[in-house]
Amino acid sequence: MSKGLQPGMTFPDFVLRDENGMRHRLSDLQGDDVMVVMLSRGEHCPRERMHHREMLRFHEWCSVAFTQLVSILPNSLHDTYKLKISTGANWTFLADERGEARSSFQIDEYTDDHHDNAVVPHTVILAPGLQIAKVYVGYWFWGRPSPEQLWADIGDLLRRIKADFDPTVPEARQAWERAHAAAAPA
Repeated sequence: MSKGLQPGMTFPDFVLRDENGMRHRLSDLQGDDVMVVMLSRGEHCPRERMHHREMLRFHEWCSVAFTQLVSILPNSLHDTYKLKISTGANWTFLADERGEARSSFQIDEYTDDHHDNAVVPHTVILAPGLQIAKVYVGYWFWGRPSPEQLWADIGDLLRRIKADFDPTVPEARQAWERAHAAAAPA
């Protein structure tokens, strides 16, 4: 079992570089939103390219759904960029050149005799504060979540953590009215 990748735990606040060399802290990328982190097997894998192409549609939903999407690859900046452009993705891709995620989670793919840096791919749904809500293990391609599965999982998560998920309940309206009244000039 992967170390530290269980619901209820806090995901490490890694600081990694994107394909342009800019450093990003995961908590800064997340802000107050839900975040989906794809711990990628590596640029060399055709299953990664296929899964990332499937996530293009999901990423379109994220832009209107207070959800961030990040891919972390166990590759150099150049190889991270290669996967990003080969899939047409425009979300944040981070290069885990030193294998921080691989070591932290103990997810090295010991069955791959050809790629020293390959990891067992995981997709992790994070509640605000980098709190792990759900983990998918994608060693077999069918273990990776579809956009529809992520939609359902994130809907369930938001239903649990957002008091105004259903704004028609009296409590949600009362909370909005209190906040609105407190913000009004005197």
